[in-house]
Amino acid sequence: MDVAIKIEALSKYYRTGFFTKKIKALEGLNLEVKTGEIFGFLGPNGSGKTTTIKILLGLTRPKHGMAWVLNRPPAHIETRERIGYLPEVPYFYEYLTAEEFLNFCAQLHNLGNKTKDSIEKNLALVRLEKARKVQLRHFSRGMLQRIGIAQALISDPEVVLLDEPVGGLDPIGRKEIREVIIGLKKQGKTIFFSSHILSDVEMLCDRVGILIAGRLVTVGALNEIISESIESIEVTIKGLTPDAVSRLQRNSNKTFVAENKVVFSVSNEDEAGFLLEKARELGGTLVSLVPRRRTLEDHFIREVSKNMNHDEITGNH
Repeated sequence: MDVAIKIEALSKYYRTGFFTKKIKALEGLNLEVKTGEIFGFLGPNGSGKTTTIKILLGLTRPKHGMAWVLNRPPAHIETRERIGYLPEVPYFYEYLTAEEFLNFCAQLHNLGNKTKDSIEKNLALVRLEKARKVQLRHFSRGMLQRIGIAQALISDPEVVLLDEPVGGLDPIGRKEIREVIIGLKKQGKTIFFSSHILSDVEMLCDRVGILIAGRLVTVGALNEIISESIESIEVTIKGLTPDAVSRLQRNSNKTFVAENKVVFSVSNEDEAGFLLEKARELGGTLVSLVPRRRTLEDHFIREVSKNMNHDEITGNH
């Protein structure tokens, strides 16, 4: 498979404060993103995600190392024509309608007689055909994110960079953006996006990379990163007396009481069977039995804890 994005030994430092102290944004970053894949770029605040995206857009230069997008440097004019971008905090001319805004973006790309078709195609993709004559100041946050994606796609780019595309959205808005991203993949586009919503990343991405304090600590397919083995089993029982709960706790790693139900966490199927048998003897009734596997969020938290010191976690450099 061809490589859409390639990064080699990328380092970037910023100077800040009265004494121009250097702050590390990236250190020795190496990464490849394959053509046609959805790649999730993860990391805590200040880890260097946005800096990486700005370098890929040619908006800032690294101190050391190189980056290529579609086999050319990011600042090359042909590269920029083939990239779409949605920033974390996009700015919109709020008194323009959706159609007027996309027409303005199309003019910036010199689309000429392709303008009308591109506007129609992208309004349909983000499901805003009926809102085409509505001023952007009347759009919800989810609608603004969708029109932001539409502008990123107005020139039919091959690579799409999305910085926190689902940030601040409600569940319906997140679902809408996920569907748009899946639609882009079906068109054969390469999607590189950063996000703090790890459940969405887990649903969407072919591969992920975790960036911590400017260093890439994990990269790979989800089935390579997250074990499929069961880590624990949650057994939910109702109808237990306080005395019965106390007795069953001895056979549980963790216990959580909620109204008339109790959740017991055990390590394996044998322990779950034993606990369930005892619960029934004590008058309890099974509500649910749920195997718990390691999630991307579990892996992410462990990597952050392992790779960040106290100053980095609290933001004190």
